[in-house]
Amino acid sequence: MLKQRTLKTLTRAVGVGLHSGQRVELTLRPAQPDTGIVFRRVDLPQPVDIPISAAAVTDTRLASTIGTGNAKVHTVEHLMSACAGLGIDNLYVDITAEEVPILDGSSASFVFLLQSAGVELQNAPRRFIRVIRPVEVREGEGAHAKWARLTPYHGYKLSFEIDFDHPAVDATGQRVSFDMGSGRYKRDIARARTFGFTKDVEMMRANGLALGGGLDNAIVMDDYKVLNADGLRYDDEFVKHKILDAMGDLYIVGHPLLAAYSAFRSGHAMNNQLLRALLAQPDAYDIVTFEKSSQAPKGFAALQPAW
Repeated sequence: MLKQRTLKTLTRAVGVGLHSGQRVELTLRPAQPDTGIVFRRVDLPQPVDIPISAAAVTDTRLASTIGTGNAKVHTVEHLMSACAGLGIDNLYVDITAEEVPILDGSSASFVFLLQSAGVELQNAPRRFIRVIRPVEVREGEGAHAKWARLTPYHGYKLSFEIDFDHPAVDATGQRVSFDMGSGRYKRDIARARTFGFTKDVEMMRANGLALGGGLDNAIVMDDYKVLNADGLRYDDEFVKHKILDAMGDLYIVGHPLLAAYSAFRSGHAMNNQLLRALLAQPDAYDIVTFEKSSQAPKGFAALQPAW
């Protein structure tokens, strides 16, 4: 049986929120089978649990925010991407502020945290959402068009194309495809950092956003070039970060997908719209488990090796 996964022990990190600039403590704790991933605001007078789900997403401007009632957690996508990349099903995320720490701007630090705690197999079958017919969301026309699509695939692969019309971005790879069956999430995707432009950062800070952002946790560009002294981690780091984000945004659905995701100029909002469009069409998917690991797509049964 392909089993659910949680952590062997708890692990902690301290950082700042990308947008709030607030100091935040994060504690990742093991959870029982079928718990799912639950964010817990432990700083509130009465702690509030926010289980992940497509419907829990309340805001998608600049990041993915989940919430219940007045309690929110911003910027969950990089941690969710690490959970997707390592196949973590059940986890409590205790957090002392309303934004997940940005750490180095990628998922690599979260992967390290999760792997340092150790991954434990649980005696319950892993449930997958298997896409059985295409689902697509689309916006705009011509030069303004953007879209995201899920199609049937025995496994999980993602393809993304960007179009920023910026010299530094245009000089790098614009399109990338990644297959989870390769077992190379940690090496090929996890280290891709979030990115921004100085002209946007100035406007965002004036509006109380990006207060925790800087050259140590993002790729920053002026009108012409990358300002980070060390340059890029990958030749195609920008579009790889879009794959990283998409993996996190889509994992908010609560189960791993068996599907091929493809997108052009998509973002957090469109990724969530795609999940909602899928769930609104019960004939477009089913829920499957694998009694024998050999029946699962290539690479899905293997645990990622330790860091």
